[in-house]
Amino acid sequence: MTTLYLVRHGETIDNVNRIMQGQTQGELTPVGVEQARKVAADMAAVAIDAFVSSDLKRAVDTCKIIAEPHKQAVETTPLLRERDWGGFTGKYIPDLKDAVWPDDIESVDALKERAAMFLDYVRGKYPSATVLAVGHGIINKAVQAVFYGKEMKDIPPMCNAEVRVLQL
Repeated sequence: MTTLYLVRHGETIDNVNRIMQGQTQGELTPVGVEQARKVAADMAAVAIDAFVSSDLKRAVDTCKIIAEPHKQAVETTPLLRERDWGGFTGKYIPDLKDAVWPDDIESVDALKERAAMFLDYVRGKYPSATVLAVGHGIINKAVQAVFYGKEMKDIPPMCNAEVRVLQL
């Protein structure tokens, strides 16, 4: 059985400013860096075989901080990228409350398919290992929805730098 520690990246400038980041790179705030350092300290005594991250900067930076005490490299994958928000990317979130969704937003089905591919990837590449993976709020929700066989709306949102454990 593979143990997956699923982590959401630390707080970003766009999180603070309530901007829809989507697949933009993002930049951790000083609070986000401290959140990642706390996870690193909390996980320092855990034997982790591999560190995997979304290939977006905010996740990679978070994962590198967490991996530092383990002296391990971080592998990146686009499978863990945040949902592609298309025309909503870069917009102020409160302004989108009643907006008509553009056609270029990644569908929930496509997002869940990517999440399933990520789970298959981890199971296949890291059988019987312990893996820490840093992703984003919506993709992490999709990963858990696929894993538990639930609707995404039934998965509680993850806070920045929150860790959840899945036994694959």
